[in-house]
Amino acid sequence: MEEQTINIIKKTLPAVVSITVSKYLDIFSTPLGISPLGIEKSFIVPKGKKSVKIGGGSGFIVDKSGIILTNRHVVDEKKAEYYIILNNGERYKAKILAKDLINDIAILKIQAKELTAIKLGDSSNLKLGQTAIAIGNTLGIFQNTISKGVVSGLSREITTSENINGKTQKLVGLIQTDAAINPGNSGGPLIDIQGNAIGINAAMVHGAENIGFALPINPAKRDLKDLRSFGKIRSPFLGVRYIILDKEIQKKYKTTLDHGALVISESLAETLITIGKSTKKSGLKEKDIILEAGNEKVSFQNPLEQILQKFQVNQIVTLKIFRNNKEIYLKIKIGERK
Repeated sequence: MEEQTINIIKKTLPAVVSITVSKYLDIFSTPLGISPLGIEKSFIVPKGKKSVKIGGGSGFIVDKSGIILTNRHVVDEKKAEYYIILNNGERYKAKILAKDLINDIAILKIQAKELTAIKLGDSSNLKLGQTAIAIGNTLGIFQNTISKGVVSGLSREITTSENINGKTQKLVGLIQTDAAINPGNSGGPLIDIQGNAIGINAAMVHGAENIGFALPINPAKRDLKDLRSFGKIRSPFLGVRYIILDKEIQKKYKTTLDHGALVISESLAETLITIGKSTKKSGLKEKDIILEAGNEKVSFQNPLEQILQKFQVNQIVTLKIFRNNKEIYLKIKIGERK
């Protein structure tokens, strides 16, 4: 087993890249001068702009033509330039092809050929306890850092803080692992014992040990397929606003059920999950409770937005609805988020 792990890592490392984030910032000098009173005084003098590294992360090559997967938050700085550093030290400027805002995924491209690529696995068949290996650019300094552990949880949900401005994002359906995921590892691959990418390293929990999270690889596979077929990522949506029910929400909205997704108007509650702007096209009505979508039960552990990601745009899906104290079924055509 140890020899197999070593061989798999040796085979995989050439496909793992470092990403640097650079931005032109104002620079100043503070020379000493003499004030009219004869007192020495420092003056701030602008000297122009300089390209400064402001961040970084990891990524991995998924196509020998230079297609790279990483986290969206790694490449979300406005007016920044992104550079890819290959395992052999070669440096390329990266172009952002697409961003998946729901799943925190970004697809990049560099002008290179015949690169080593990682094979993408299947994150729908993961088992608790199976081997998980995280690779990345730890702390933005230590390239090709390896940590080995197991898949210790599935379908996890966390809210992450993306930057110093306090912007947050809710991520669902995550893989939990005890393989160490540190700052700088974001965007690197989580691989199985066969060397297939099963996830994209995404987050760690500050103050906790042996708890890291990775985005499952299947949404990224769908994004790549969309990009090749349509030139963009197509995000499925229903065209409704809703809130997940529990006993507290049940009491607040005076519903008869304490589970499912309650469809509500745009004027209600601030903590809504927005899937679209109108319920008219979908056939759903305010106060409907969506119990199932495509035979999958809606719950906190399996929220509606996570279920929707399993469907394709324009696919017809059956919803189980609770309306006027009756269960009914609606056939809904999945739309595309604009």
